[in-house]
Amino acid sequence: MSPAASPDAGPTTGAGRAADRPRGRYAPSPTGPLHLGNLRTALLAWLSARSSGSEFLLRIEDLDSGRSREKWVEVQLEELRLIGINWDGEPVRQSERYDLYAEAIERLRSEGLVYECFCTRAEIREAASAPHGELPEGAYPGTCATLSPSELEERRETGRPPALRVRAEAAPFEFEDSLHGRVTGRVDDFVIRRNDGDFGYNLAVAVDDAGQGITEVVRGADLLETTGRQLWLYEQLGLTSPRTWAHVPLMLGEDGARLAKRHGAVTLEEQLEAGLSAHEVASALLGSLGLDQSAVEALQTGDPAPFNWASIGAADRGKMI
Repeated sequence: MSPAASPDAGPTTGAGRAADRPRGRYAPSPTGPLHLGNLRTALLAWLSARSSGSEFLLRIEDLDSGRSREKWVEVQLEELRLIGINWDGEPVRQSERYDLYAEAIERLRSEGLVYECFCTRAEIREAASAPHGELPEGAYPGTCATLSPSELEERRETGRPPALRVRAEAAPFEFEDSLHGRVTGRVDDFVIRRNDGDFGYNLAVAVDDAGQGITEVVRGADLLETTGRQLWLYEQLGLTSPRTWAHVPLMLGEDGARLAKRHGAVTLEEQLEAGLSAHEVASALLGSLGLDQSAVEALQTGDPAPFNWASIGAADRGKMI
């Protein structure tokens, strides 16, 4: 296997990316076993990377200190191994990269692009239901962005810790997705550090993908709308963004709803207990998106044939196996 990116690699510009080597990645959160939808996304990310000769990295996204558990890290890694996925180097952990995220926030703050937000969940829900102008429905409208110095001090005196938001000013974004085509929108004032101290998902992902030299991002379609926020961060922080994006269909239950525990055997362990082999589970997952036997065989040989996103389509086609 090729050498992996250094776990402590920080943000880099395009000139700083090591040999500009193509890299894909998969980034699970250790909050429980991977369900079948997670595993299918991992398979697609692996197939796309390996078929193009790219490195394939793993990153443990354990930012959520309240839900992440160490015991699930090894469980998830073993699940990936069982269905045939390998990776380059040691997995990187976000919990070991806090200094890099703090540095990125300070860089944004120095440019006047960060403000404190004291809104409660209820206030945010109420604000999100109001007209938003150019922003999408449900976006945070910048309630705390225009607080006067006296108003800011008054809120600080309440003792409620603030979250940190960016001043995106409804900046436009545009990118091409391998499944969804041209995607456009506006960037809202999203959170980069929560009021409990945890760093925001978009900040950490942007810093890490740039720092690891990721060139292709494959993830679930539920994260499609986050890409604009990350593109904004790449630009403001002077980082190089991935070249290609593919937001893949979510796994569905028999009722057409997003896969959940209520649908029955939704984890690899449960499928194995039902009598299927790990290879049969992987075959069924890929088959649920119409991929042919060559994709399945690639898991055994480790040498996938050329992979074409056009064979999948953007609609939610996958049914529970």
